[in-house]
Amino acid sequence: MKLLITGGAGFIGSNFIRYILGKYPEYQIINLDKLTYAGNLDNVSDILDNPNYSFVEGDITNKKLVDELGEKVDVIINFAAETHVDRSIDDSTPFLTTNIIGTQILCESALKHKHERYIQVSTDEVYGDIEEGEFTEESQLKPSSPYSASKAAGDMLVLADMRTYGLPALISRCSNNYGRYQFPEKIMPFFIKKLLAGDKVPLYGDGSNIRDWLHVTDHCRAIDLILHKGKIGEIYNVGANNEHSNLEITKRMLKILDLPEDRIEFVADRLGHDIRYAIDATKLRDDLGWKPSVDFEEGFRDTVEWYKQNIQF
Repeated sequence: MKLLITGGAGFIGSNFIRYILGKYPEYQIINLDKLTYAGNLDNVSDILDNPNYSFVEGDITNKKLVDELGEKVDVIINFAAETHVDRSIDDSTPFLTTNIIGTQILCESALKHKHERYIQVSTDEVYGDIEEGEFTEESQLKPSSPYSASKAAGDMLVLADMRTYGLPALISRCSNNYGRYQFPEKIMPFFIKKLLAGDKVPLYGDGSNIRDWLHVTDHCRAIDLILHKGKIGEIYNVGANNEHSNLEITKRMLKILDLPEDRIEFVADRLGHDIRYAIDATKLRDDLGWKPSVDFEEGFRDTVEWYKQNIQF
C-alpha cells in the first residue's frame, strides 16, 4: 500500500509513520509537511534512511503539489492541521486556511486519483464541551474556539464530498493525546519544560477543566484499524475514558519531578475555555476491536522522563 501522510513531522503524524513502518515494512509512505513551528524533522530522523519512506516539504493548500503526490499513492491520511486553541484565538486565519481549504484540496486529489480511502484525522473538540455524559458520533457539532470550528468545517467538507461525489472517506475524532515528540505548547510538554527550567506553570482558572487522555500509541493503533478495517463513510470516536482535570495532571507532573505544589500559578482563564470533553468510543471498540493498551500511569511517567531527556531549552 502507498500512503500520503500529511503533517507527518508533527506529534501524532510522526508517531503514526514510525508505527506503520514498523508493522508494515513493505508499505511505502510519502510524508508531506509544511514544517511550521510544530513540525520537526528530528521527529522522524530515525526513519529518514528507510527506502520506503520519503519526505516532501510543502503545504496541503498547494493544489499542484498535492495533485502530483496524490497520483503516486492509494490512500491519504490527513494529520496536517493548525491545532493550538490559544493561537487560534489570537489569529484564526492560518487555522481556516489549513484546516478547511487544505482539507478540501486533499479531498479533491483523492477523488481525482480514485484513491482507496481518505482518512480525516479530527478531534473531539468539534463537539464542544459537555458537563455530564459522553458525545457519540451522532452528536451535534458545537465547536467553541476558532480552532475547533475550523476542524468541524473540515469534517463537514469531507462529509459533503462523501455524499456529493462518493469520496471513500472515514473520519476519526480523538481525545487529548499525550506521549513522545509533542511540541511544547500543549500542557504536558509545556509544563514539563517550564518546571525543568525552574519556572512556575501557568494554570488556567482553577484547573478544573477535564480532558480524556489518550496515549499517542493507542491513537496510532486506532488509525491503523480504521485504515484497514473501518467502514467507508463512517465516523469513529477514539477515546480512552481516562478523564483527569488539568490540576490533577499538573500535580502528577510535580510528583514525578519531586517538586512542590507552589510551582503552580493560577492565571486568568482562557477565552471560551471548554469545561469537559468526553467521547464514547464504543463504536470503535465493538466494530473494529480496538481498546487502549497503554496504562496511564506508565505512559505518563514515560512521557515525563522522555521530555526530561529530549526537551530543548
